[in-house]
Amino acid sequence: TGFDSDNSSGDFSEANHKVPEMLDLDPHQSSRTGKHNGETEIQENGIKRHRTSLPAPMFSRSDFSVWSILKKCIGLELSKITMPIVFNEPLSFLQRITEYMEHIYLINKACSHVDPLERMQVRTPTIFWVVWKVFFLTVEDLGFRFISEQVSHHPPISAFYSEGLNKDFIFHGSIYPKLKFWGKSIEAEPRGTITLELLKHNEAYTWTNPTCCVHNVIIGKLWLEQYGVVEIVNHSTGDKCVLNFKPCGLFGKELHRVEGYIQDKHKKKLCVIYGKWTECLWCTDPTTYETYKKSEKKGGEQKKKSVSEEDIKSENDEADDMPEVQDTVQFIPGSKLLWRINCRPPNSSQMYNFTSFAVSLNELEKGMEAILAPTDCRLRPDIRNMENGNMDVASKEKERLEEKQRAARKERAKDEVEWHTRWFHQGTNPYTGTPDWLYSGGYFDRNFSDCPDIY
Repeated sequence: TGFDSDNSSGDFSEANHKVPEMLDLDPHQSSRTGKHNGETEIQENGIKRHRTSLPAPMFSRSDFSVWSILKKCIGLELSKITMPIVFNEPLSFLQRITEYMEHIYLINKACSHVDPLERMQVRTPTIFWVVWKVFFLTVEDLGFRFISEQVSHHPPISAFYSEGLNKDFIFHGSIYPKLKFWGKSIEAEPRGTITLELLKHNEAYTWTNPTCCVHNVIIGKLWLEQYGVVEIVNHSTGDKCVLNFKPCGLFGKELHRVEGYIQDKHKKKLCVIYGKWTECLWCTDPTTYETYKKSEKKGGEQKKKSVSEEDIKSENDEADDMPEVQDTVQFIPGSKLLWRINCRPPNSSQMYNFTSFAVSLNELEKGMEAILAPTDCRLRPDIRNMENGNMDVASKEKERLEEKQRAARKERAKDEVEWHTRWFHQGTNPYTGTPDWLYSGGYFDRNFSDCPDIY
């Protein structure tokens, strides 16, 4: 998520998967040795060890007055407003989408299960994890390759496509987050369909992400909550997983909590899923869960206390303090662990709260330019300078790129030239029947002769 909300230790069973630090950006590259950029090292076997930190720590928001910008934006659609670079992080939204693939091990695990219920259970946690721009990644060790493209500027729509190198899955979708600023927080309403196809089992799953809200964008410590109902549909079997991401609530009792169930095509509940999206997810049978909830409710009524006026948080507080988590997920005996979050690196708080996976996404190695499209996000000068701590240069580069984009748009209008996406096209999702952006193919042939100069 990019926000400091991980309270788990991470030490738990096989579900505590650690993202390997040994990644091969392109299996077609020859083996090399030596160091090229800071801590990055190429091993003799051709496998690259990713960096563990960024070149410079994050820029402090306290050094910049954001209210002068944001006070004009309350209730407006933020995608139409130019924001200073201090609001950003040294990753583009297209790169952020790639963080879905941090949980690739869950997709691989789902492919290996014979029982469709187990495939749905393992598939469920993957939802926890964005001018013409492209981001491409091939990770041989984890068995996938990935491409994303910004297919629309207004409204901002990003499309992505990923496939298993063993031809075992296809993962694709489009994301259109409608952003609104509410004074203390920014809310992202999700739009767009996400689709996962397990080719071995001839199954397809679709869903839409929950609503996301970022608190304290002006003052205080950033914290994040997600809320809303997410339905994951297996279009082959008719099974459905319904997950309720609960809002924080007045006293934070429901902060980060997720509760739901998997049902078959006859709407019979097969299992109940519970946990926190910042910590872990468990599943158990419906009867066991209902029995536990009844006993918990009975015990809670006995301990219930009156609420004083001092307990109620004032609407005029300068910052929306994140409620302290009173406990971790209460384990119900007999439950099965589905997923546990990865621990973040020790220096994460100084590195935009990135995970180990995210730290590596903007890494640019010597010789990589030869295999990247000239529109790849890793070549963006504003992001590169921000990552290196050159904020003044990054700000000027951001302004220059925006002006260049406006000029290109005016030139196209003058010449009556219609703008076309390069790697995706508008179509219909074959499973939902709704409008979607579909991968056109061809990127991995690496013929970039017709790509425009956008940087």
